[in-house]
Parts: sequence; C-alpha cells; structure tokens
Amino acid sequence: MSSTRNSASSAAPLPDRFDVSGVTPDGAAWLASAGTYPRSTLTLWEERPTAPVVLPCGTAFDIVNVPAIFGRRMLGRLWDEGPGSGPVAVHRGRMLLFSAPGTAQRLPSLLEWEEWGAGESGESGRVDAIPPLLCHGVGDAVTVPALSPVARLTSRWLVAPDTRNPWLPGPEILVWAAVRAARTAASAAVRISIFPPADQDAKVYDVSRRR
Repeated sequence: MSSTRNSASSAAPLPDRFDVSGVTPDGAAWLASAGTYPRSTLTLWEERPTAPVVLPCGTAFDIVNVPAIFGRRMLGRLWDEGPGSGPVAVHRGRMLLFSAPGTAQRLPSLLEWEEWGAGESGESGRVDAIPPLLCHGVGDAVTVPALSPVARLTSRWLVAPDTRNPWLPGPEILVWAAVRAARTAASAAVRISIFPPADQDAKVYDVSRRR
C-alpha cells in the first residue's frame, strides 16, 4: 500500500541505507522534518538504525492514536471504501494514524457532534463502539518506529512513509472511517448474538444405548 497521493520529491535523495522497512530516503527526510533538528535526527538514524525516535506533532503531521483492533477496522474502511491512508505505525499495542496538521484539534469536536447527531436521530450503536481516540497535536510528541526492521516486535510500520510530501487524511475523513469501523463491529456483534448460547442444562440422549 502506498501512503502517497500524486506527490514527488525534487530534492537530492538521502543515502540508500535509509531504504529499509519500506521507509524510503524521502520518507525518512519527511519524518525528520517534524523535529527542530532534522539533520541530527537523520544522523541518529544513520548511526542507530534500530532506534525509535520521539518526534513532535503539529507541524509535519498530527497523530490519531487508537487501539490496534479498532485501528485495523478503520484502516480497512479507508482503503476499501475511502481515499486510503497516510503513514501508519504500530507502537506497543496501539495504532498510530498519521494525519494532517490540525486534526488533533478538530477531531474530538467532530466525534462529539457525530454522537449528538446519532442521539437526536434515534440511532443506536452508531458511535457507542468507537473507543476513545487519543489525538496528538501541537505541544505533543510521539515515538515513531525505527527505520530498521529489527525493531518490529513492539514498534513497526504498517504503511511506511515513502515521500517528502505524503498525503494525510484530515479529521472529516477519520470521523468517517471511525463511524464505519464502529458499524462493522456492531454488525458483527449482531450476527453473533442471533445464535443463542447452548442450553447447559439440556439433557443429552446417548443414541448408542438404543436397541
């Protein structure tokens, strides 16, 4: 899966040693641009390619941090029915959806509006299944996976950055994906509930005793 939408880089490429785990040299440069000292970040990755790095949010990207299972449902909706996603990482059991700057500020209010609208229309289960989404924006920082695949056990890329100017979803798109992911979970729960549990007190007749 590509994390870009018709973008190209005109700057000189970084050394090929950055092109691991799907993170291209241009993708590494984009990640480093989020920090105050991009060259220092790239130097660190050059010397320690397996080291995760803490980067600030709010300039190059915001982060929407969701539980892994629900995040996979959101990612499925984005790619199956929507415009795709930006870079996506997994870190310590959480999914990090890289989003457009400003998303962290607007997304919570849009989710509240969606919940209010569902209540007014009499719909149920529309947003109840959406877990709390942690939004990281200006003033926040996140740990991004290392460029090397050695670090994949607890931190890895699902959709690695591959350009200096990746396409990033905004808050409206992520609300859309979250609502549809919640509906998918609710539909699955309904399908399971239509089959009643077995009666634990039911008598079992052993046909082998028939004469």
